[in-house]
Amino acid sequence: MSRDQLKRLKELEAENTRLRRAVSDLTLDKILAEAHRGNF
Repeated sequence: MSRDQLKRLKELEAENTRLRRAVSDLTLDKILAEAHRGNF
């Protein structure tokens, strides 16, 4: 694997981690909002 490919892979892994965290946060917010409305 070339240096450029390795650098790109690390960038994509970091972006994937960031996006997973964002989705988790949004999902948790939605669950909490539903619970607050009494839908759980």
